[in-house]
Amino acid sequence: MKQKNFISKALCALLACAACTGVSAQQKEYPKQEQMRPGMSEYWTPQPKIVTPGEASERAAVSAPSDAIVLFDGKDLSAWESPKGEPARWIVKDGAFTVDKKTGDIQTKQKFENYQLHIEWRIPENITGTNQGRGNSGVFMQGQYEIQILDCYNNETYVNGQTGSVYKQTPPLVNAMRKPGEWNVYDIIYSAPIFKEDGTYRIPPYVTVIQNGVLLQNHTAILGTTEYIGFPKVVKHGAGPISLQSHGDPSPAISFRNVWIREL
Repeated sequence: MKQKNFISKALCALLACAACTGVSAQQKEYPKQEQMRPGMSEYWTPQPKIVTPGEASERAAVSAPSDAIVLFDGKDLSAWESPKGEPARWIVKDGAFTVDKKTGDIQTKQKFENYQLHIEWRIPENITGTNQGRGNSGVFMQGQYEIQILDCYNNETYVNGQTGSVYKQTPPLVNAMRKPGEWNVYDIIYSAPIFKEDGTYRIPPYVTVIQNGVLLQNHTAILGTTEYIGFPKVVKHGAGPISLQSHGDPSPAISFRNVWIREL
């Protein structure tokens, strides 16, 4: 009987010790991840080679293909809305529309997955500022992944934030900017991601970007969502809109025209 009591007490002591160890392990604090800053995901070299594109035409834009969905025909923004579902209030004039920085971003009412997107944009001739504060905007695939728009004509910045970059991810192959006041053309071929059940990529999104007839991104894998601070995240999603950014920099606003899309 005494032996049983001894074993019972010893077992209780062991269990109590294990419980204390478990509590101690649960209460142990580990260092927290260092707070991210914007510059931690930016790099400046090597700067892409400058390539002079063919001459631009200031004539009326060439009409869209017969199977395209016209997103802006030069008249109104009826195909667009604010992220809150309100009417898009950017300024329409002379066959183009210009960012209104007071009203925020706009996006297409229709959602898309795989497509060819054509969009023309112009940096104002009186542009001011340097680095990222010079004609900054962006076009977002499915509302998640940004292709940077910026005046990089004689204006250096971190290369993974340059014109035609997959923003904060992949720099463009070259710098094919036209002078401020001239129209630039983006032709973007995009394939949407396919997700596994656990929300990770089975196949990541891919993008090809041609600016003014010059290849900037060649079937580039997109690593995840566009983040200003921090690194890309993989977030499961379905079809999404084309979004245009109203950036908060103080430089004069940029304009767009001749926007159409072909679903693939």
